[in-house]
Amino acid sequence: MIENAIPRPPVPRSYGAVNWLGFRTLLTKEVRRFLKVHFQTITAPVVTTLLFLAVFSLALGRVAADVHGVAFQEFLAPGLIMMAMVQNAFANTSSSLIIAKVQGNIVDMLMPPLSPIEQTVAVALGGVARGLLVGLVVTAAMSLFVRIHISSVGLIAFHAVMGSLMLSLLGMIGGIWADKFDHMAAVTNFIVTPLSFLSGTFYSIDRLPETFQLLAKLNPFFYMIDGFRAGFIGQADGSVALGIAMVTMVDAGLMLLTWRMLATGYKLKA
Repeated sequence: MIENAIPRPPVPRSYGAVNWLGFRTLLTKEVRRFLKVHFQTITAPVVTTLLFLAVFSLALGRVAADVHGVAFQEFLAPGLIMMAMVQNAFANTSSSLIIAKVQGNIVDMLMPPLSPIEQTVAVALGGVARGLLVGLVVTAAMSLFVRIHISSVGLIAFHAVMGSLMLSLLGMIGGIWADKFDHMAAVTNFIVTPLSFLSGTFYSIDRLPETFQLLAKLNPFFYMIDGFRAGFIGQADGSVALGIAMVTMVDAGLMLLTWRMLATGYKLKA
């Protein structure tokens, strides 16, 4: 005679201090999301950046003086690479969150047993991954037209990662704050684009009046581009040590703010 089996109650899964499975799953989702449409997320930024290089080279290449002892195109290239990286890192996280909110599937990220810091780091690293991939492809494509010098691999790697992280976190903040795509466009048009173009991407701030040099040095985007460029040409407009400290502090502040917004459910939970 077979006795009736008594069903055992479900046992909650233990994840330990960090839910590595959930963290890895969310990060993989963010990476696969942009790889799925690589023509839009990887190829298009490369073409756009090469167009910037072509326009500035054709318009100023023959008349612009050398900058810090290198040709204008060699000075310009690192700035364009960094601009492509950070803009795409921002686009990845901001679009991911605002689309999830508009479509109503943000719960897919909020419901799983993931802590706010795990959510913050996973989504941010997805943006960093896209930024770094775009940077590598842009650098490879640009090296066909411009001589790429490498003075310090450490400076290049640090500013590439930390710069991408800065805009990735800023994209998360914008995506959480925005209620619709118009709000997100405002963040892009009135914050990200002006700070990018006024950061010394296309010029040396040494050629600006003193007042504008001071304003440029208050712009955190200047330090990530200046340090990144110093890794290539070996010269910087500002203090590299100050730039490293500034970028690190800004990233830490943005990380704390993003974590706080997710922890409190700001504009995410009814």
